[in-house]
Amino acid sequence: MGKAKIDSAFKAVLDKGDKAFVPYIMAGDGGLEQLQEQILFLEKSGATVVELGIPFSDPVADGPVIQEAGLRSLASGTTLDGVLESLNEWKEERTIPIVLMTYFNLIYSYGIERFAQRCIEVGVDGLIIPDLPFEEDEMVAPIFTKYELALIHLVAPTSPQSRIEQIAKQTEGFLYAVTVKGTTGVRNEYEDGLASYLQLLKEYSSVPVLAGFGVSSPETVRELGNYCDGVIVGSKIVDLLFKGEREEIKNLIAASKKSTVQS
Repeated sequence: MGKAKIDSAFKAVLDKGDKAFVPYIMAGDGGLEQLQEQILFLEKSGATVVELGIPFSDPVADGPVIQEAGLRSLASGTTLDGVLESLNEWKEERTIPIVLMTYFNLIYSYGIERFAQRCIEVGVDGLIIPDLPFEEDEMVAPIFTKYELALIHLVAPTSPQSRIEQIAKQTEGFLYAVTVKGTTGVRNEYEDGLASYLQLLKEYSSVPVLAGFGVSSPETVRELGNYCDGVIVGSKIVDLLFKGEREEIKNLIAASKKSTVQS
């Protein structure tokens, strides 16, 4: 469980020559009763890990699609406790690792150690905390280590190289490489220098490097896979799930597989 489960999931994919695919979904968008079916659908479709967002009243990194999903989720009564209880109810039915994306205030209010213990009980394997500065991760890192939860860091192309190197060496599970400046959302093009930035992260990081923010098409999944270990797809997955366009989600995931990569 925990960090080791994430590590083995990535190893299984990368050893086959495939790229990792991590879809992000908003817990409770459509009601918490949908969560089990949504995650099992993504697992069956070939996702490597699921990143599960916890709705929060004041998200800092989310673009409009994910903000709207969060508002829908909050309106349906989703709480952190409710999400954890839902995951607990059917933990025996899934094998895919679960990474929670949540803001520090929710963890702090819950009680950091109580939260970490509950995560392991319900089958959560890692955490992304976008508003916790790298310099302050000691607030949670020792406790997460105790419970073998991966603390996954984001790194941005705007960061100084010394900071990028530090973050890349300290992240666990995978390194979340932000590919654009700004919030999440679909992008039509990436800035020059992205390939060299991702390859630099690969040199520094001992865990897989995944590119996120703005990934929205099978072509982009394949293109970014040339430079790193896989992709994280958020806004596009949230939008497609909301619209019920499941085949498009399958096509995005399939683009990360070796058999579908076009020469």
